[in-house]
Amino acid sequence: MPYGYYFDPTYILVLIGVVLSLIASANVKSTFARFSKVRANCGYTGAQVAEMILRNKGINDVPVRHVSGDLTDHYDPSKKVVNLSDSVYSSTSIAAISVAAHECGHAIQHNVGYVPLSLRSAFVPVANFGSKISWILIIAGIILSYNQTLISIGIICFSFAVLFQIITLPVEFNASARALDCINDYGIVSTNEHRSAKKVLSAAALTYVAAAASGLLQLLRLILLFGGRRRD
Repeated sequence: MPYGYYFDPTYILVLIGVVLSLIASANVKSTFARFSKVRANCGYTGAQVAEMILRNKGINDVPVRHVSGDLTDHYDPSKKVVNLSDSVYSSTSIAAISVAAHECGHAIQHNVGYVPLSLRSAFVPVANFGSKISWILIIAGIILSYNQTLISIGIICFSFAVLFQIITLPVEFNASARALDCINDYGIVSTNEHRSAKKVLSAAALTYVAAAASGLLQLLRLILLFGGRRRD
């Protein structure tokens, strides 16, 4: 590798990214667990809240379905389905209705043609290809006497995956903003519950911020190690 058997100082960038991701992950899990124990005054389940939001927004072609797992909630734009996990679908907690509303936020984005969501959906195959092929090209370039062309193409492919993470940020933040507006406007939560719901959604958003930051740090490391370097 570039520094032989000596310490590679760029590993610090990777370490920072790992720490950020671990902190964000621990934070969202602890926040969700905390507010999963707090029952919402409205008494609605996550599924009922999702159906209410979709109905009030005039979105009648998006079903709400139950999926197995924990925090596996997601909106599938290709099938137009809001999928809610075990801990959200039938729960009446603040955490559950917050997550359910967030996924409906994505359905609303899709319904109104929110550009960042469309861009993210279109970029998925590019990002997947880039993340799979990037390290193959970089390693092949290293093996082939540090072939700068292969390495540079690999770095560019890796940047596609990082760009996808960056595009994801406004999509997630906007979905949370729409979710908070809906549960507030439709009287689903009180003022105090609104603040609690915001804490849940903010904690979840930080995981995307951490992922984007980690990806950028890894990309910076690759550029520092291989960008423009020539080997004999």
